[in-house]
Amino acid sequence: MALDTKPTDYKDNLYLAVNGKWQEKAEIPADKSSAGASVDLELEIEKNLMQEFHDFAKDDSSINDSELLQAIKLYRVANNEETSQMVQNNSILKDIDRIKALSSVNDLSKNFASLSKDNFILPLEMFVEADMKNTAKNVVFVNGADLFLPDKSYYDEDNEFGHKLLAKYVDVATKLLEKLGYSDADAKDTVKKASAFDNLLVPVVKTAEEWAEYTEIYNPYEFNDFGAKSDTLDLKTWVTDEIKATPEKVIVVQPRYMDNLNKLVNDDNFENIKAWMIVRYLMDNAEFVSEDFRQIYGEFKLARSGAKELPTRTKYAYHLAERTFSEVVGVYYGKKYFGEKAKADVREMIKKMINIYEQRINDNDWLGEDTKKKAIVKLEKIVLKVGYPDKVEAIYKKLKVDENATLYDNMVQLNKVLVQDNLDDYHKPVDRTKWAMPGHMVNACYDPTRNDITFPAAILQAPFYSLKQTSSENYGGIGATIAHEISHAFDNNGAQFDEYGNMHNWWTKEDYAHFKGLTQEMIDQFQGIVYAGGKVNGKLVVSENIADVGGMRCGIEAAKSEPDYDPKQFFIQWAKSWRFKATQEYNEDLLATDVHAPQPMRANVMSQDLDEFFEAFDVKEGDGMWLATDKRINIW
Repeated sequence: MALDTKPTDYKDNLYLAVNGKWQEKAEIPADKSSAGASVDLELEIEKNLMQEFHDFAKDDSSINDSELLQAIKLYRVANNEETSQMVQNNSILKDIDRIKALSSVNDLSKNFASLSKDNFILPLEMFVEADMKNTAKNVVFVNGADLFLPDKSYYDEDNEFGHKLLAKYVDVATKLLEKLGYSDADAKDTVKKASAFDNLLVPVVKTAEEWAEYTEIYNPYEFNDFGAKSDTLDLKTWVTDEIKATPEKVIVVQPRYMDNLNKLVNDDNFENIKAWMIVRYLMDNAEFVSEDFRQIYGEFKLARSGAKELPTRTKYAYHLAERTFSEVVGVYYGKKYFGEKAKADVREMIKKMINIYEQRINDNDWLGEDTKKKAIVKLEKIVLKVGYPDKVEAIYKKLKVDENATLYDNMVQLNKVLVQDNLDDYHKPVDRTKWAMPGHMVNACYDPTRNDITFPAAILQAPFYSLKQTSSENYGGIGATIAHEISHAFDNNGAQFDEYGNMHNWWTKEDYAHFKGLTQEMIDQFQGIVYAGGKVNGKLVVSENIADVGGMRCGIEAAKSEPDYDPKQFFIQWAKSWRFKATQEYNEDLLATDVHAPQPMRANVMSQDLDEFFEAFDVKEGDGMWLATDKRINIW
């Protein structure tokens, strides 16, 4: 179903019937790439918190939270253009000189751990995370490098947008090098060599579709076998130097990348690798150097997003501070704007959705009893994280801002602390109390390795949830969203993890085969839908679609249990929560990389899978929203 923009009837296009007038008139803010229900909330939060940051920055005497004070200090440093113009080119030049000083692959190998700890971009990256088959324990993961552009599909011959974006990347990188003092010839030569290495990576790195298969990142290698994957890099010494221990195994995220490592990293490619490291480091850090650098780098950001202008310096400073101190700001926001009573109310709502989910599993007509029992055990063990955490993680006590130093020097130091903190996790048990999202983020998520769901305070407001809305409206908004996250425990990825977040098969063979068949039906339902000049990739978006249809199914069951049940209100609110308008560039980005289907499609196609939609709006064969009964997909 392609998306027109004109208002229409519910029977022909639910999304446009609800959002058509909005779609025609909505304007995307000049410094954004989209507008919509979530963006409206984000703008309101941004406005409120920016005002508070502004007031705190003028007088921080009322701040009685040492971590929040550090966030305000970073805001002040980032917002002070005079400070940002201090002679800080010397700092980034010294760091780039560390790369330039490398004389060979052997030299790179000797310095791999120290460069990695200092947050340089390398052909391999390491991080510590829970072992997906024993989630009480932390292990070493190793990933390959990523590309200049968001996805390898951008490099396809027929991808015009990709070609333009790559040209812009090259242009911006060249300008930044010249700004650092490189001659025009040296700058162009450096970027040319860097591009040659980036091009080598293209056939080797994973596609967005491959990344969407979450369990495929788990590829354990015995430590000796891992060490043997490179003829030129001392991989074992790199890992042991980073974690100060010798692991039994390393989890390789991209096996194809490791199989090609010798073709990528060797003496013949060394000069290209060095140039690539310089360009990547400069592009990743340019915004911290000065306002001039931020504006130049911003040319690439605007080309990618389609936004008309960059955020103001003040807005940039706020977002840098709230991202760096995300949990600190999230707790502050949650306590002030959300509170304990709302937290308790939403917890009750989630428990109700879990009870309905349990009933639906019991009533399921395609699952065997053994699988049902295990699914219910998993459901009952889901950990709820609502609003904001009770305490801020210890790492934030380590993050200190020096207002006498430049923004670049502060960010380098802060990032070093964050990298080291992650490496230190190797020697600690997994902290299951960690939150995946801060309280001021308009989003929600399920973590399969922790079997927990997180609902930040920011999403728990209109149009998703409000005491002023009817129960059917709230269930079409936040109810379906809550059940969406619960459904992730049983999507094509989540279904492969047990109640403790360990990856192992708890299904009977027959039940899993049936589930795989339903998953394929969901892939087929979305495959090739035309949207924004491109086509939806059904496999890329399948996990979110399984969660959507499960969420809606449970949401409407909950709505039916209320005395004021109104299916029309339920579906209208569902569609309202997905109103969305984006630049062409951002739409292309999303189609290539996002595991979520386009929002208008989520409003329409998911509604077509519920019989109640057809009854509510008297949709008949021949109407635009009609879908034959045998084509409607019901999984959970």
